Amino acid sequence: MFAAERRQLILEMVRANGAVSLRELARVVQTSEVTVRRDVRALEAEGLLDRRHGGAVLPGGFTRESGFPQKSHLATAEKTAIADLAAGLVEEGEAIVVGAGTTTQELARRLARVPGLTVVTNSLLVAQALAHANRVEVVMTGGTLRGSNYALVGSGAEQSLQGLRVSRAFLSGSGLTAERGLSTSNMLSASVDRALVQAAAEVVVLADHTKLGTDTMFQTVPTDLITRLVTDEPPAHDDRAVTELQALADQGVQIAVAGQSGAGTGGDTVPAGRQPRRDMPLPGPRRGQVPGAGPQLRSATVLGEQSPGERARVADLRRR
Repeated sequence: MFAAERRQLILEMVRANGAVSLRELARVVQTSEVTVRRDVRALEAEGLLDRRHGGAVLPGGFTRESGFPQKSHLATAEKTAIADLAAGLVEEGEAIVVGAGTTTQELARRLARVPGLTVVTNSLLVAQALAHANRVEVVMTGGTLRGSNYALVGSGAEQSLQGLRVSRAFLSGSGLTAERGLSTSNMLSASVDRALVQAAAEVVVLADHTKLGTDTMFQTVPTDLITRLVTDEPPAHDDRAVTELQALADQGVQIAVAGQSGAGTGGDTVPAGRQPRRDMPLPGPRRGQVPGAGPQLRSATVLGEQSPGERARVADLRRR
């Protein structure tokens, strides 16, 4: 395929989906991510799209939010690995809140097997995934339906969360940075997510590597309120994601990386329950966190307190 043909196809994919990862673009045009990155730079120079961390978006993508059909086809393998690991945090008989999003929907599918669980959610997709789980109680918030992501928002949703207290909140968003924390492109969604955070003793953010270093309009969870981040392993050349992970760890966020090297690219992921690659201590309780609440992260690399070997690994990723 000639360069002009590749770039036209890349542009059509971005226009159709709103945002597409470099990995997906490379798969569709059947070339390397290095070549795709070069094509994306050329298209950005012409003002036809904007580069974002790990992908490309339509111009003005800072304020644009992709709908559910587009999001559901982005980073699907990564979301699956993240959901597998995050599900291992949830214990029998626990009460949790789960926010809206395609990654949290994947998590909900795995929570159907946890007996005695109570899940509070504003997401129709999360509720649907748990609808036939005999031993899981689902509590829906009130509110107004946002059709673009099948979530209940507005004052009705926020008021229904007042006075609620659960052990953990599982949230995703449009972007995550060490400076601002988790953010989203929609004001109403951000407001409900903040109410979900207020109801939880600790906050677990689910975000694939393409969201690391991306900042969007409305802050939902500041970094100092994020207890844990569950993500996938960034590609070796993705210096920005590695740097962002280290910055988050430096601020006390406990970071779990799902899967072995190559997770999400056809390699094996590490399911919850398998032994981690390295036993590492987690940082101490953070503000608002119940000491000792919840299980330790399993099948993960925790960057909150790194051994010399892990520091060398991060440095090696940066050099590559």
